[in-house]
Amino acid sequence: MVACLDGQRLKGYIFNFSVARTQFRLFPEEMSLHAAGKEIKLETVKAVFFVMDFAGHAEHHDQNELKASAHGRKLEVTFQDGETIAGTTEAYHAEQVGFFIVPADSGSNNSRIFVVNKSVREVKAL
Repeated sequence: MVACLDGQRLKGYIFNFSVARTQFRLFPEEMSLHAAGKEIKLETVKAVFFVMDFAGHAEHHDQNELKASAHGRKLEVTFQDGETIAGTTEAYHAEQVGFFIVPADSGSNNSRIFVVNKSVREVKAL
């Protein structure tokens, strides 16, 4: 799922996502033709949530408490819109386009999240 800076949430499939590119294609179905994909510019994106299930789990609210044994650098990210996520990362650099974070909650529907740095208000080490 793609969270856009304008508040939109776009569901779909992304293949060959790369932070080295300024855009990516979002497809409505897993086996969609290339023409069915929508071009998304990274500059319009807050974060890309790599989810396990598009339906999600409405009754589940992610916990932001990290276990002491969690692997990687422990961070809490606060977005410009106030949303906060906590997790671990192997490669946070404020000067880069963004970074991947694995959510603190092992029961989260998100397997990992690509955070676009320009959409971030604050990053705290935990």
